[in-house]
This record gives sequence, C-alpha cells and structure tokens, in this order.
Amino acid sequence: MQPKWELVESRPHEEIERLSRESRIPYTIARILINRGIETPEQVERFFNPSNTHLHDPFLMRDMEPAVERIVKALGRRERIAIYGDYDVDGITAASMLYLFLKDLGGDVVPYIPNRQNEGYGISETGILELGKGGAGLIVSVDCGITSIAEARIARAHGIDLIISDHHEPGDLLPEALALCDPKREGCEYPFKELSGVGVAYKIAQGIAQRLNLEAEYTEKYMDLVALGSAADIVPLVDENRVFVKLGLEKINNQPEVGLASLIETAGIKAGKIEVGDIVFGIAPRINAVGRLGSALRAVKLLTTRDRSFSREVAGVLEEENRRRKDIDNTTLEEALAEIERTMDPFDARSIVLSREGWHPGVIGIVASRLIERYYRPTVMITIENGQGKGSARAIAKFDIYQALKACSDLLLQFGGHKYAAGLTIAAENIPAFKERFEQVCREIIPEEDLVPKIKIESEISLDEITGEVVGSLKRFAPFGPKNNRPNFFSRGLEVLDVPRIVGSNHLKFRAGQGGVSFDAIGFNLGQYLGRVNNGSRTIEMVYAVEENEYNGRKSVQLRIKDLR
Repeated sequence: MQPKWELVESRPHEEIERLSRESRIPYTIARILINRGIETPEQVERFFNPSNTHLHDPFLMRDMEPAVERIVKALGRRERIAIYGDYDVDGITAASMLYLFLKDLGGDVVPYIPNRQNEGYGISETGILELGKGGAGLIVSVDCGITSIAEARIARAHGIDLIISDHHEPGDLLPEALALCDPKREGCEYPFKELSGVGVAYKIAQGIAQRLNLEAEYTEKYMDLVALGSAADIVPLVDENRVFVKLGLEKINNQPEVGLASLIETAGIKAGKIEVGDIVFGIAPRINAVGRLGSALRAVKLLTTRDRSFSREVAGVLEEENRRRKDIDNTTLEEALAEIERTMDPFDARSIVLSREGWHPGVIGIVASRLIERYYRPTVMITIENGQGKGSARAIAKFDIYQALKACSDLLLQFGGHKYAAGLTIAAENIPAFKERFEQVCREIIPEEDLVPKIKIESEISLDEITGEVVGSLKRFAPFGPKNNRPNFFSRGLEVLDVPRIVGSNHLKFRAGQGGVSFDAIGFNLGQYLGRVNNGSRTIEMVYAVEENEYNGRKSVQLRIKDLR
C-alpha cells in the first residue's frame, strides 16, 4: 500500500535558531528536537545523555510501599516467593530479572510461566494451586494479573499473599490483592505511564534496593533484561524506557549475561553492535517461540543460568523452535490470505476479523501484525477449540484496540491488553456477532484517511546539509523506537547517478546525487520500485533516513529509502 507523506509542521525559525545556538547543535538537529518537544539546552542534554539519575522514585507508584514491605519480610523469613510471569518476551524477561534480583539477595525464589495452550493468558487457578503445593506463601505477578479478579480470590482462599505488577489497562474492577502496582490504574500518580511489564518489575526491584539501603549497582546489573523486554514489547522509547533501553543495550553489547550471550551467538547476530531492531527482529522471536510452541519456562532458565554449556544447549533448542514457529507462521498467513480473498474485500472494510479451528494460538498475533502490514486495518485472529475462541488483536496508528474490544465486551468471555495489542476469549457462537460489532466500532472511530499508512517527514533538506556533524548528532537520537523513531528527511530533484539494481532479497540500491553531493541509497524490500528509478533522464523525490553503514571495516553515510516518486 502506497503510504502518504506527511511533513511535520515546523516551529518558527527564531526558536530553532535559538536552540541551535544555545545547545551548539546543527540547525537541522535543533528543528527535529523542537518538533519532539525538546526545547531547552537542559532537555537536549538529558535527551542525548540518558542516565539512571533520570529514573523516577519507585515509591511514587501506588501500592509500591506495601509491595516492597511484604517482599522484604519474605526475604527476611526465607519464605518461598513465586514470580509469576507471562509467556511473551516482556513477561519472560520480567520474571527472569526479578528472580535473579531476589535470588542474589538470598531469597528462596521460584519462577512460574503458565502454559499458553492449557492455562491461557494471565494468572491461572492451576498455577496458584501448583505454587501453593510447592510451598510458596507469596506470589508476585509480572506483566499480568491486573484483570485476574477470580484468581486473586482463589489465592486469598488458599492463604497465599498476591502482589500484582502489570502495565496493561485495568478493567472496571480490580483484583483483591495485597498490592497492585500498575501505573495505568486510576489514582496512581506515577509520572510515567508507558512502562513495560519488565519496567514495572524493575521499579519493584529498585524499591526493595532502596529499602535495604543497597547501592544502585544491585539493580543496574539486570538492565540488559529490562532493555530486552522493553524493546520487544514495542513500548514508547521516551522517558524511563529510553534510559532502560539505552543503558541496557550498552550492557548487552559489552557484558551480556551468559544465557543472553549464547542466544545472540546462536542467532548469528553480530555482538557488540546490537540495536533495538536486532532485539525486535532477531532476539525476541527466538524467546517468544518457546512460549508459543511449548513451555516458556525454558527461556527463563536460559536467561537466568550462569552455566555456559547449559546456556548453549538451551539456545540451540530456542533456535530450532523458532524455525518451527516460522513454518507455522507462513502456513497460517497463507490460510488467512486465502480466507480474506474468498470472503471479503479488505479495502472496503474498516477491520479484519478471521477465525478458524486448528490455528496455533502461539502465532496468530504475529500473523495479525503481518496482515496489518499488507492491508492496514485493525486485525483480530481467532483460533477455535472445543467451542471456544482465543484471539489476538493488533492495532493501526491512532487506534486504541483495547477500547474497541471494551465496546464489544458483552460478547467476550475475557479480554485484556493495551492500545496497541490485546488478547481475548470468546464463545465460538458469538464470533459472527463480534465480527459485525467490531467492524461497526471501527467505522465509527476510524476516519478514512487513517486507513492509509503515513510516513512522517521531519524536514526537507538538500544533500549538502548531510554533514559529519549532522550524522554524528543523528546517531545520538538512538535508541530508536515508538515516539522516538529514526528521523526521516525529504529531498527533491535527486539524480540517479548509476544503474539501479536489486541486491540481496529484493533490496533496491543506487547512488543518489544532487548539486555535486552524492550518497549510496538502499531501499529494503523495495525492489518493486526499480522501474521508477530506471530512467536516468528523470529526477526523483525521496523520503529517507540517514544512517552510518559499515562494510569490511569501512564506514560510510547511507540513505535508507522509505519511499520515492
């Protein structure tokens, strides 16, 4: 689908000039920063140099006090503490991080991850009873639990204290737990609401460290896991998330834990230069795969081991599971595309809802995301078993999938998540009515113009403005992710200086020039654009990001093509 180009409206020249002068940065960089709400030299310094001193006081989060008090008491009594995580990367890293932190403090700790197919999402009765039989007097949930009303009552009935830490949207009722740490809950004055599940778990670790008068190093050594979970969960990379991912990437690149190092090696990712994209597309799918196709506890064991030979063995298992997951992905995608072609015109609809018996519940979320890439419609994939459907929902920009499901809640048995992604359970006979209602909700909420993907352009520039100083400053915008994307630029009147060609797997490559200045340009998966640039007599307009490319030890500036005409 051809994206729409949107140039960000610029602030007055005088404001940009002032920030450029006061912060001693290029005008082009000052314009981008001001457009992103960074308007003073102090804010520029904070943005370019994220530090653990920028983290908020954990005790600003509602219920942090009783949560910390109860965990410290359990540590002092050598009481068994169970860490109950979710089976995605965020939940797995949250469980691993808190497990290691409490274990290193001498705690009697056990991790628990529910089986995706048998127990489903969130805290389960099965899990509570199993942990109770194993002697746990305290369960701390991470990345789940905020909608576990009945399960909280079961824990209480069995004499088990429950602390819930989560980052998903709460429902109208809250579980009756000893403590509920979720920055999104009503009445919580925590200043940053967009933490991941592992981010909330890290705040609990920080609170415990403060209460025990420990140095910051006690928590910072787990920052690689916090970065891994935060990046994989696609949370906005601003405020505390930016600090977590920036500092965590430094640890991943310089001193990763044994298990993570084995995973990086097995995946064939170049150690020492790992970025957010490597986590999202390389590391995270391998961790997710074991939870999608079997027991996610294997990933926890990998991330918490300090035995190198064991870590390599488990990393090999994850690699194999990931290959199997890819095969299932592709088959499911083909079936979904065939069903769309047979039953609907997706571009005439506002949403896509597909259901079928036999689809693997572990891959339907991935397939929903791939359908959005193709059709750009909110998408729900549902797999049916024994008269009940389990679904994964994914959103497009400017659309809150959680609120849309809430408007259909009378047709659902259960649902939960946040604005970008959610899960649901539904009786099979309600799926046709849900499909109709969901489409109606989407028609009421989504204007037609929002059904076209947009490329946000920070600035129109000429190629001679891409100086070494600008390139150096752009690198300091990393880590890149939601709400802090790599800046896109627009240039017109570009000449194609050589014969355009396809390299690798459908990547377009040529040299772009303007006024005597030229750079290599590459468009990943844009081979279909070859015809647009094959006529040397025409000039082109191009949207691109500026990046540094390293090949055979040689660094050069490269333009990564986002779109052209």
